[in-house]
Amino acid sequence: MDKLDIRATVLIVPGLREHVAEHWQTHLAASLVRVRSVPPLTQDKLNCRARVEAIAQELAQIDGPVILVAHSAGVLMTVHWAQKYQRQIKGALLVTPPDLNASWPAQYPSQETLQAGGWCPLPRRRLPFPSMVALSNNDPLASVDAVRAMATDWGSELVELGDVGHLNPASGFGPWPLGLDLVRRLDT
Repeated sequence: MDKLDIRATVLIVPGLREHVAEHWQTHLAASLVRVRSVPPLTQDKLNCRARVEAIAQELAQIDGPVILVAHSAGVLMTVHWAQKYQRQIKGALLVTPPDLNASWPAQYPSQETLQAGGWCPLPRRRLPFPSMVALSNNDPLASVDAVRAMATDWGSELVELGDVGHLNPASGFGPWPLGLDLVRRLDT
């Protein structure tokens, strides 16, 4: 398979489950020439500050334009990073952000755990770069209204995906061709 050679380097910012072989982000990364991923943490995995620092360290190794591609808690990390750091970013694809005020299924961290890890409050200031928020109508981690409010606050274009769950392998998603199309749009 030929890899897509876009102008920007894509930085993959995975969620709390980090790198999953069947995940759409993994498939997207395999289809690009210039791509990097934020490496998984080896300790203190629920520490938001440590995850934000990992984004900053990875970005420091990239010359030229960057597009951030974040999923789930990776979106939250990206928004926290944008609050703290100054770096020109060409754009960001922010896919199915979870709502920190929602009750999540039992296999996910509790609100208390996330609060202790520094995830709250979630920055709601307008992002200093173009962004798209991809919204699922039936995401178990966030309501449609919550995601719409985040997109509005961040100044993001809203991309409605329909009923795609959390857009992860558990929801039936491995390859996600629309993700590549959205990255191309951000690269123009």
